[in-house]
Amino acid sequence: MNPNTVAIIGIIVMLAFMFLLKMPVGFAMGLAGFLGMMYFVSPQAAYHMVSSDIWGQFASYGLSVIPLFIFMGEITFHTGISAALYDAAYKWVGRFPGGIAITTLLASTGFAAVCGSNSATAATMGAIALPEMKKYNYDKGLSAGSVASGGTLGILIPPSVALIVIGLQTEQFIGDLFMGSIFPGLLLAILFVITVFVICKRDPTKGPAGPKFPFKEMMAALPGTAAILILFLFVIGGLYVGWFTPTEAGGAGAFGAIIVSLAFRKMTWKGFKGAVLETVLVSCMVMVLVTGGVMFGHFLTVTRLPFFLAEWAGALPIPDVAILIVILIIYLIGGCIMDALGFLVVTIPIFYPLILALGYDPIWYGVAICLVTSMGAITPPVGVCAYVVAGIDKDITIGTIFKGVTFFLVAYVVSIILVIVFPELILFLPGLR
Repeated sequence: MNPNTVAIIGIIVMLAFMFLLKMPVGFAMGLAGFLGMMYFVSPQAAYHMVSSDIWGQFASYGLSVIPLFIFMGEITFHTGISAALYDAAYKWVGRFPGGIAITTLLASTGFAAVCGSNSATAATMGAIALPEMKKYNYDKGLSAGSVASGGTLGILIPPSVALIVIGLQTEQFIGDLFMGSIFPGLLLAILFVITVFVICKRDPTKGPAGPKFPFKEMMAALPGTAAILILFLFVIGGLYVGWFTPTEAGGAGAFGAIIVSLAFRKMTWKGFKGAVLETVLVSCMVMVLVTGGVMFGHFLTVTRLPFFLAEWAGALPIPDVAILIVILIIYLIGGCIMDALGFLVVTIPIFYPLILALGYDPIWYGVAICLVTSMGAITPPVGVCAYVVAGIDKDITIGTIFKGVTFFLVAYVVSIILVIVFPELILFLPGLR
């Protein structure tokens, strides 16, 4: 059988495992890769691939960066540091029309800088912000949309678990991906804020102003942001100037989160145990994803499908940017129908060689696909951040939430267009190293 035909059948089998048998993404990729290798090469080669890939991934020093950064985010989540961050933003901008929604987006931006998870960011901000917006009669769609959209920043602003996985799969320096995502993440956050401002300017009833606080109280709230700021500057700044490798930065960040939580008297034994448990669960999920992706990637490499696609696309009589747009649309659709991280792991072995053949910068591509797929966290039918918000407030239907996030999808489209037209938005900071 033609190698490309075998590869396509393998992809179809993998999708059948995921969507028909409801198999977890990591196991579906690993099993499809194993069966494909068994058929295309030999059973002995398939068994060797399983043993070598599983051992190689779980014994990898580089992979230890994942649980370390996840632990840092879980510590900040379970110790309530985010509440102080929200309080500070609320006292400064809550007085304006749509101010509580803007507060939510600003606090989400700050929390994302030490969290790395979109669902954790949405859950944290939703628990704090939704009752406040309900108290001031905010439009339900705007309330839910701002929380869910702000949550997506957790997968884009460093340290992002998705960027770590992209770096591991493409063998890039994770620090460069972190640096490259800072400006796009801030740009998206600013566009979200502008979206809320425009909506509430046109219809103030959608987001009535909150209370006005004395200047003394506003200044007194600022120290509450110090914990997040210290952690971000310590980890990302240290990574940028070369104090740490990515793995060392994860360890320093996790240790720093504990120290900061103790210093600000936010740490409790219950919170610490919760952080450890969630770190183990999330880390295992991510590592299974990565291992399954490596196994499936090895199968595709043997069939040479990625290289065939690269050669085929390179010979097409259309501009390279047209091929790029098609790939990004595939990532956008994929992010809508399955978990963003899982879709990244599945598709990187297929599209990454093609992108290199077209001459695009791998750092730019890594951040760009992270931006595009993160949009799927607020779009139906998966929309993990939307479902997190629905779980927090039972009075808001999932339909209302998806309707509310449509306002923010425009901001996503604008940000994607800007990073395509101005790639320096991603490449500027990595280029300074």
